[in-house]
Amino acid sequence: MRNIFKYGFFAMAIAVTSVGVRAQDIPVSGVVKDKSNNSTLPYASVIVKNESGKMLGAFHVSALGTVAGTFISAFLLSSLIPHIAEIAGMMTGSYIGGGANFVAMTNAFKTPENITNATIVADNLVMAVYFFVTMSIPSILFFKNKWGMATEGEESSGGSSTYWTKKEISLKDIAVSLAIAFSVASLSNLLSEYISAIIPTSNMILKIANSILGNMYLIMTTLMLIVATVFSKQLEEINGAEEIGTFLIYLFFVVLGVPASISEIIKNGAFILIFCILAVSIHLVVTLLVGKMFKFKLDELLLASNACIGGPTTAVAMAIAKGWNSLIVPTMIAGVWGYVLGNYAGIIVGNILQVIL
Repeated sequence: MRNIFKYGFFAMAIAVTSVGVRAQDIPVSGVVKDKSNNSTLPYASVIVKNESGKMLGAFHVSALGTVAGTFISAFLLSSLIPHIAEIAGMMTGSYIGGGANFVAMTNAFKTPENITNATIVADNLVMAVYFFVTMSIPSILFFKNKWGMATEGEESSGGSSTYWTKKEISLKDIAVSLAIAFSVASLSNLLSEYISAIIPTSNMILKIANSILGNMYLIMTTLMLIVATVFSKQLEEINGAEEIGTFLIYLFFVVLGVPASISEIIKNGAFILIFCILAVSIHLVVTLLVGKMFKFKLDELLLASNACIGGPTTAVAMAIAKGWNSLIVPTMIAGVWGYVLGNYAGIIVGNILQVIL
């Protein structure tokens, strides 16, 4: 239920938004402006050669920030929170790959239900605030000037400012956009159930394969990228898809805060909330400071951080909303890698803390 409410709006948002993305906006089939000589290059080559490697590097820096955050927070609060090692393991997995890893870590550590529920509520509240902060940071000149932007100078029609201008949208455009989106979302759900059913979970490797290959949102995103690539010319003629998708993305961010009952947190786990706040804060600080040492740009680091904390779904949503189109596919690749890395990191961190705390 947590995943349905948490990512339900994004499932439709990413599908609808992808319907109307033009060739120059969507990966593989489009072109992007080369800032060095004003020439146009195939989008795929620019992404693969220039951005994917950088994003993976930034993602690993961000993952290091997560491990540092959960370790430090666990040590500081070990005397105040029961099952702190298990919580740290769960949140390490969750903060290097998103909610799918949280479910896997919950099953791995067999944490008591009341502790798990309090952690879920605290996590949702912290994530809602975190996403607001990371969406706001690029607008602050201090950060833009100190870190720079990888997407600066990039020709983009997908930036958030363009969504507020008036555009002609017909009833046919809305109907076709929603029809494609509903079809892809439904097919993704069926494929997810089928793949999850046929891949056994008898060992850790198969469990990880099951959680990745059977993930509905990963399947849906992949299908939409394929559709947008194969039928790019036809989809260019559809208007309004980006506007509808952006609206659903904002609803998706609102839904993140719905389960965040402050009274329940105070009753069952105020210190767990402090743990999550501290862990995410350390994660973000380490990401920005260490990332700057390795000369990563602000947008790369924020998307890498978002891919860690929320998974590829929230990170791609941020890239779309901000119009950072050349970073969409690298962000998704990094986020998908987080599904694997997060599970290993969560189990390792949890088991180490169980021994030393």
